[in-house]
Order: sequence, then C-alpha cells, then structure tokens
Amino acid sequence: MTPESVAHLIGAMFVAAFWISAPLLAIGFVAGIVISLVQIVTSIQDTGFNSIPRLLAFLAGTIVLMPWMVHKSMAYATDILGNLSRYAR
Repeated sequence: MTPESVAHLIGAMFVAAFWISAPLLAIGFVAGIVISLVQIVTSIQDTGFNSIPRLLAFLAGTIVLMPWMVHKSMAYATDILGNLSRYAR
C-alpha cells in the first residue's frame, strides 16, 4: 500500500464516521439549545432538567435513525471488505 492509498482509506473512514454521527450530534445540539432556552425563560437551574431531556432526545434519535446508520455502516464495511485485493498490493 502506498501512503496515498492509506491516506485515502483513513479519509474515507473519517467521512463515513462523520456522516453516521452527524444526525445524532445535530439532535443533541438542537435539544441543548431548546432546553437552555426553556431554562432561561423559567429560571430553572437544575442539572437533571438539562441532562434528562437531552438523553431522551438522543435515545429517540438513535431508535429512529438506527436502520439508516446500520445501512451506512454496512455499505462502508462492504466497500472495504469487498475490495481487499486493492489494499494487498
């Protein structure tokens, strides 16, 4: 393997990891903003009020997006394992 092919392989891994994790990160970001706004409006400063809804948003997002995330992971793994001959050179 040449250094360019290793760099391409690692770059493809980072791109796949980004696209798999991006929806959950966006859900966490939006949930955090909404919860912070509610805390500002109601003057509630409880840490449980901050973390529990965010965890529930992550859980709901994971349940809803799991089939898509598994499909993307399987496509990446199939691409890597299906073309092992190009990495053996």
